[in-house]
Amino acid sequence: MRHLNRPADQVRPIEIIRNFTKKAAGSVYIKAGSTTVLCTASVEDKLPPWKDPLKDPSGWVTAEYSMLPGSTSPRKSRERLKTDSRSTEIQRLIGRSLRAAVNTKALGPRTITIDCDVLEADGGTRTLSITGGFIALVDALNSIERRDPTFSAKAAVAQGIAAVSLGYVNGQLLLDLDYSEDSTAEVDLNVVMTSDDEFVEIQGTAENKAFSLEQLTAQLAMAKQGVHQLFSLQQKSLGNLWPLDKNYLIS
Repeated sequence: MRHLNRPADQVRPIEIIRNFTKKAAGSVYIKAGSTTVLCTASVEDKLPPWKDPLKDPSGWVTAEYSMLPGSTSPRKSRERLKTDSRSTEIQRLIGRSLRAAVNTKALGPRTITIDCDVLEADGGTRTLSITGGFIALVDALNSIERRDPTFSAKAAVAQGIAAVSLGYVNGQLLLDLDYSEDSTAEVDLNVVMTSDDEFVEIQGTAENKAFSLEQLTAQLAMAKQGVHQLFSLQQKSLGNLWPLDKNYLIS
């Protein structure tokens, strides 16, 4: 039996606190098991220097990711001048994933930066950052709507985004791996999906031996089930700000 007697196809207990900080346009404290991430979304009424607002006035979404020194044991060194290669790879994944959630033309000539700071790491930090980052993103879009009545937060959301990890541990397929499971998994998969049940990214690795097409298919089916659980939690957290027509609430 898994930790906390969790079924194989169930995500970890998740706690979500919106508006956790007051300065950012959107901020979310999200905790899954022992993994804890602070996601903040900041809005700038300008575009990156490489984007010409006259030729392309559509907006931009980017992300930064960092594991704070006390998030692991032993202590992880603070990233002061240069982001390490792992953090760079993860923040690019988060940025790609959350850009898929946004109608950049409806966003207009604005940049939204999602900062994901890991407070405690126990597996699944990148996937939890994406799931929490979407909530912070929606709150940031609504902050634009409150100061600009011509802007529609709902129109700026193209689709929902959530992400989950899973894999085979001792031959059993498990959803939402914690570190003890992830560190011994034969197969490790991170899956980012949209509310239309399409894939944004699939990161799969065979740690000990190759896996079959049948095993991959089973993992993707479980991932779909898992992200639906996460969409339900996102919807519950956002309440009347839920921007999608689909209802994921689990009765």
